[in-house]
Amino acid sequence: MADQHHDPADTGPESHPVKIAVAVFVGAILMVVGIMLLAQFAISTRPLGSGNEQANSPEAIAKRIAHPVSLAVDAGKGQAAGSTPAASPVVVAAVIPPAVVAGGAAGADGIYKASCAVCHAAGVAGAPKSGDKAAWAARIAQGKATLYKNAIAGFQGKFGVMPAKGGNAGLSDADVKAVVDLMIAQNK
Repeated sequence: MADQHHDPADTGPESHPVKIAVAVFVGAILMVVGIMLLAQFAISTRPLGSGNEQANSPEAIAKRIAHPVSLAVDAGKGQAAGSTPAASPVVVAAVIPPAVVAGGAAGADGIYKASCAVCHAAGVAGAPKSGDKAAWAARIAQGKATLYKNAIAGFQGKFGVMPAKGGNAGLSDADVKAVVDLMIAQNK
């Protein structure tokens, strides 16, 4: 019998088309399974309809973006009585406790003490001081609707600045109105 000599080139993958087909098939299945696992991971990290509606409510957004610091500008800081305003105003920062940022203070009095008293107790940025009935008389005469509007939206007048919601964006309009009512009652 003749010796059969096998050439190593005859044993390569091209000599076994079934092996190539199986390898391509297994590779395709692995790729499909990998894509499915990746898609499942992407979906499971943020489940739809599981409380996201509440997280995106206007109140929740306002609470997340509310800044814990309120800034006020006092143009007359450090001036002698009767002198002209300083060339550059002094910025006064007031830290608002986190519970108040979201309107969490106990009622209008708590909100006033935590947010409003920062300016209204000392007259910062031209704010009328609590207890100064003469300074409040002209403002009260404008009516509650005007005071509400200026306290909620903010106001810049000839004598001072009132930041929107007193610089505390976490307060609701109802909270601001309650504090305005309190301040009117205290200063009549």
